[in-house]
Amino acid sequence: MLKATLRSFLAHKGRLALSALAVVLSVAFVAGSLIFSDTVARTFDRLFASTSADVTIVPKEDLKSRAPSGAVRTVPAALRDRVAKVDGVAAAHADVSVPYVVVVDRHDRSVGPTSGAPTIATSWYVTRRSPVKLTSGHAPRGAGEALLDADTAGKRHVRIGDTLRVQARPGTFPVRVVGIATFTTTNPGSALVFLDPAVAGRELLGSADRATGISVDAAPGVTDRELKRRVGEAIGPGPYDLKTADERAESAAADLGGFLDVVKWVMLGFAGIAVLVGVFLIVNTFSMLIAQRTRELGLLRALGADRRQVRRSVLTEAVLLGVTGSTLGLAAGIGLAFGLIRLMGTFGMNLKATEMVIGWGTPVAAYAVGVGVTFVAAYLPARRAAGVSPMAALADAEVAGVGKPLKARAITGTLVGAVGAAALAGCAAASRTGSAASLLGLGVVLTLVATVIAGPLLVRPVIRVLGGAFPALFGPVGRMSQRNALRNPRRTGATAAALMVGLALVGGMSVASASMSASFDRQIDKTLGADFTVQNANFMPFTGEITDRVRGTEGVRLVVRQRFAPVAVRLPDGRRVTTTAAGYDDRLDQVAHVTYAAGNTAAALADGGLGMDAAFARDHGVRLGSAVTVGFPGGRTARMTVGALTDQDGSGGFGSQGGLFLGIAAVEKYVPGGQDAALYVDKAPGTGADALRARLERTLKPYPQVQVRDQADYKKLVHDQIAVLLYLVYALLGLAIVIAVLGVVNTLALSVVERTREIGLLRAIGLGRRQLRRMIRLESVVIAVFGAVLGLGLGLVWGVCVQRVLALQGMTALAIPWGTIVAVVVGSAVVGIVAALLPALRASRMNVLAAIAHE
Repeated sequence: MLKATLRSFLAHKGRLALSALAVVLSVAFVAGSLIFSDTVARTFDRLFASTSADVTIVPKEDLKSRAPSGAVRTVPAALRDRVAKVDGVAAAHADVSVPYVVVVDRHDRSVGPTSGAPTIATSWYVTRRSPVKLTSGHAPRGAGEALLDADTAGKRHVRIGDTLRVQARPGTFPVRVVGIATFTTTNPGSALVFLDPAVAGRELLGSADRATGISVDAAPGVTDRELKRRVGEAIGPGPYDLKTADERAESAAADLGGFLDVVKWVMLGFAGIAVLVGVFLIVNTFSMLIAQRTRELGLLRALGADRRQVRRSVLTEAVLLGVTGSTLGLAAGIGLAFGLIRLMGTFGMNLKATEMVIGWGTPVAAYAVGVGVTFVAAYLPARRAAGVSPMAALADAEVAGVGKPLKARAITGTLVGAVGAAALAGCAAASRTGSAASLLGLGVVLTLVATVIAGPLLVRPVIRVLGGAFPALFGPVGRMSQRNALRNPRRTGATAAALMVGLALVGGMSVASASMSASFDRQIDKTLGADFTVQNANFMPFTGEITDRVRGTEGVRLVVRQRFAPVAVRLPDGRRVTTTAAGYDDRLDQVAHVTYAAGNTAAALADGGLGMDAAFARDHGVRLGSAVTVGFPGGRTARMTVGALTDQDGSGGFGSQGGLFLGIAAVEKYVPGGQDAALYVDKAPGTGADALRARLERTLKPYPQVQVRDQADYKKLVHDQIAVLLYLVYALLGLAIVIAVLGVVNTLALSVVERTREIGLLRAIGLGRRQLRRMIRLESVVIAVFGAVLGLGLGLVWGVCVQRVLALQGMTALAIPWGTIVAVVVGSAVVGIVAALLPALRASRMNVLAAIAHE
């Protein structure tokens, strides 16, 4: 049986090739994501470990915020002198390192990365752990001199002697580039500007008495942990965190983990789609091969092979297919990881492909996925093969599954579908986001499973409608193509299911994204009353110089600032919620239309006042006039009174969870040194919008990091942000379509082999080559469109339910992107035509007599 199995596998290797390709794709994404993330993690672990001081003293970070305040936490620079006297300290340095400064050249162009990585201004001193070394020029001496990293200098064509402007919180100051520093380790993608330590604190922090941290080097024979203990005892308790080099590396790696998790989960999402769609392809392939080998299997049974041996034979073929596909997929995954590493290089993160990490877990995961998928997918066809009677060797081969009742599928599909529909209905009716999202996930899974199970039941009614015009348009050829698609509902349903999965996903996410865009458009129209908004391109805070320049621009009547602060609110129900609050100037009502359930803007922005989202307040037992304790960074707290409850569609721009907002004076008091995140600008009477925009853009030309936006620009910005998610979905769709095309090609190719004698007879009675090719193309088109109809129908239902979940977050608009849906249906027909090209060409080239004699 083993010899027969190996010969059978080699005899059908061509027919299994496309199924193997599906395995290759899924394994490649799994292996590639693991190799890439492991390589990045290992590279940065080495970077952090090699560049961190033995002990570092930094300000204690008690609150984190997704919307940064712009304030830089500091420690006294004099702390360095106390630390330097501790026994076991070889050297101590006061660090000044400020991220997200802006550096511009003499043409007002930004000198920094375009990938979103920060530009960091830092003090220059050399230790054995320095990540860069001076390779040309000299070190900065006094005010007005700076070093620039070599990567940034090369990309931005900056040379020694060039003058740059550094925009930091205290103000803008010019520097002359006096040297170039080259990375000795991995360049993480940031731009680095180095200043003389004697002036860095004054220029970057506004005071020479402040530092962002203290770096401590241990004397020989003193361990990092021992040094940390001694330094901690010497400086006593305070708002500081002491970290050893290993602890700092772990902390930095944890921060990097968020980026790596995004990359890993995106790629594993591609792998998941490839696996899911590939299962249908493999099931279909093995089902058809077994149907075509009915006589062969019957002969094996007649020669003495029992059911277990036949089943084991088919599963062995599946394992061989899985091993082959996994091996090729692992190699493709290494190539994919190499490509990602090179791609990161274009964004400034210079990883070395020679240091690629392939851990033991990667090949294990690759083979587990590849072999596991093929084994599971081939199990049902293997059981069907084991059921072939020895008498089948004496009869003509039959197509397994043709004519068998679909009663079991109908019952199972109906039950699963009913539960899934109930879950989706519960999602639409839910009043809490958490329960609605859980019901949505359950409903999506169950309705997808139900559609796959019941798909063959829908083949006949739906394809009769979709192909109803074929006889009239294409005559007998159209009628035969329609009947060929109806001949085996199981096969047609399985073939279409591969395309259905991808299109259901894109349909659902298209509705969700269109609804989000429509909701934000409605919200912007309803809430934003300012003529213009001045904002950073990546939503980071900007210096007070910009605010002053905007206020001084001719034709500006009013400027309202927005500033963020991380807060922790102690609520009446006992919960402590960490979120972000937004601070605004007093005249907020003149640039924003805020809908209140209770209270007003004046009470919310008053000294000691606070505004809150009404739904959030209701969930936590907060009422108008309630007093809550609000914690700010650095351990500062304030008892604040809820003066307004907003009833916006969404947060309305008032921060994140809870929609908290307060007066900007309170933000300045409790989060000193913060920077503005946005400016809302109104024009003066008699000033045209176009004229004011031109003046603002001229005023802000030296500050390329900020843009002037009107409502249309703001809507476009939101649409572009949402489009990033949609592009990911489209990429998933593209992968699903590629594998679905492989499935249609495989099905048609095997179907042509199966119908060889039939095709020969049709050609003998007068069917032309062109007519034969058209018949197969039409069959392919109707199968593809059938999958598109099922997928889009399912996706529309999912999309509406997703919108109901979004509505609980204030995004109440429902939008159906009919243009996208029509384009997908038309594209599915094109997919069908493309998939049929090779099978149709092969069928048309058959020798008529040989085809008639085929058994």
